[in-house]
Amino acid sequence: MRKIIAIIFAIIFMTIQQARATALPENLANYIKETFPKVDLRFDGVILLPDGTQYLPLLPSKVLEPEKIEIVQTYPENKTLSSKPNVVIFNNDYVLFKVLTDKTGNKTIYKIANPPEVIRTGLLPQDMLVPQGLVIPESMKGILGDLTIKTIEEGGIKVQMPKITVSPSNLQVLSDIPELRDKSFYIASGFSRNILVLNQDGKTPEYALEQKNVPISMAGYGGKFLLVTAWSKKSMDVISLTDNDIIKQIFFKSQPDEIVVDYKNNLAYISSSEDSSIYVVNLTTMTLTKQLKINGLCEKLTLSDDGTKLFYFDKNSRGIWAVELDNQYLLKDIGKFPNVSKIAYANGKIYIVSRTQSKLAIIDYATVGFLGETDICTKPVDMISFNDTIYILGAQDNVIQTIDTNTDILGEQIPLGTDGFSTKIYKLDDTGLAIITDTKSAIFSVFNLNTKKIIKTVSIDMPIKSIVVTDKVKSVNP
Repeated sequence: MRKIIAIIFAIIFMTIQQARATALPENLANYIKETFPKVDLRFDGVILLPDGTQYLPLLPSKVLEPEKIEIVQTYPENKTLSSKPNVVIFNNDYVLFKVLTDKTGNKTIYKIANPPEVIRTGLLPQDMLVPQGLVIPESMKGILGDLTIKTIEEGGIKVQMPKITVSPSNLQVLSDIPELRDKSFYIASGFSRNILVLNQDGKTPEYALEQKNVPISMAGYGGKFLLVTAWSKKSMDVISLTDNDIIKQIFFKSQPDEIVVDYKNNLAYISSSEDSSIYVVNLTTMTLTKQLKINGLCEKLTLSDDGTKLFYFDKNSRGIWAVELDNQYLLKDIGKFPNVSKIAYANGKIYIVSRTQSKLAIIDYATVGFLGETDICTKPVDMISFNDTIYILGAQDNVIQTIDTNTDILGEQIPLGTDGFSTKIYKLDDTGLAIITDTKSAIFSVFNLNTKKIIKTVSIDMPIKSIVVTDKVKSVNP
C-alpha cells in the first residue's frame, strides 16, 4: 500500500558557501583543554574559561606546525597558561589576548608599546562576536581587520522589562523543584518580538532579548545558545546567552520555519515549507551543510529519539513522510491523514494525532501497515514519548492522555487544572519533567512524567508559544 521511494531526484545535497567557523589547530585546542578541561572553544573563536575569563585568538599570517605546542612568550613574562596571563604567544604563532577591564570600566586588551611581529601581522577572527565596547590600544589597531565593535551605548539585544505582577502558585519559586534550580527560562509569545527571560522565582522577567521580527520557532543548544527563526526573515539567528547578543545569522534560500535539534550528533534540522526543503546545520561550527529537497509543504517536523529518522506532514497533500537520515536520505511514504497536529515515533511505530477528529492512528514503520485507530482526548495538539509512554496534550479540556507503547492501550486522562487552551508539551533533557504551555491563560505548567502529576503552574503576563530551559549562564555583558 505504501512504498519506499528512492529520491535521488527529490533530495538535493547542497554545499552552502558560508563563512567558515574559526577553529584552532587541534594540538593547540588540546593544549588549552588540558589546562582548562571545561573551557568553551566557541565556534567564532572566542575562548571562554569556566570562571568567565575571555581570551581572543589572534590568527597568524602563516601557521607554523611544530611537533609539540609550547608557549614562547607571555605578558607578564614567564607565566604558565594556568595563571591566565594577559597575552600568550605560542610556537605556532597563535596568540591569545585576555579581555581586561580598564580603570574606566571599558573592556580592552593588554597594551604593548612595541608589539612583536607575530602580533603586528596577525588578525582577530573576522566572524567573531567582539566583546561589547572593546577598546583596542592604538599600537595594535591593525589586528582588527574589518571587525566592527559595538559601543557600550549600542549594546546587544538585551532590554529591560517593566515590572510585571502575577498571581501566586502552589510553590513559592521554581527552584523549589530540584531539577529546575539554577535554570533560565526563555519564552517567546508568538506575537511579540521580545524573548522573555524569567528569573529564578519563575514569575517575572529579568529582561528580554529583542528580535527585529516575531519568532516562529526557538530551540536551545549546549545550554549556551538559542536558535531562532522569525517571520519575514530568510535566516536563523544564533544568540549567545553568554553575550546576550546575536553571534551569527545562518542564511537560507527561503523562509525557515520549524527547528528540531539532534543533540547527540550536534545537528539542527530546519524546515522551509515555502521551498519544500529541510536544511541541515552543523551546530559545532554553526554552518549550513545541506539542503534536502523533499515532497510537499513541510510542517510538524519530528525527529526520532535515536536521530535516524525525520517525520513531517505535507499540508498540501495531507501526506506523512519519513526521511531516513541514516539511509542516504531516502523518503518513505507513510500515507495520508487529516489535519495532523503531531507525529511521534517509539518502539518501531509511528503515532499520529488528528486535531479535528480527536483520533490517534498507529502505523508499523517497517511494513507501513495500519495497526489501529482510537478516540483520544478532544483537540490533541501535541505529544511526546518518554519511557515507553506517549503523552498526548488535549487542548480543549486541558488534559494529558497517556498510551503504553508496548501494548498500545490508552491510559488515564490527567487534568491540568487550568482554564486555558494548552498548546505545546516540551520534554526537558536529563530530567523526568515536561513543560506545558498555554496561549490563552498566559501560564505554563511543570509536569512530572514519572509520577504523571502537575507539580507547579506559573502565571506570567504574556501567552506562551514556545519555551526553552537552560542552565543559568554567566553573562559577560551587563
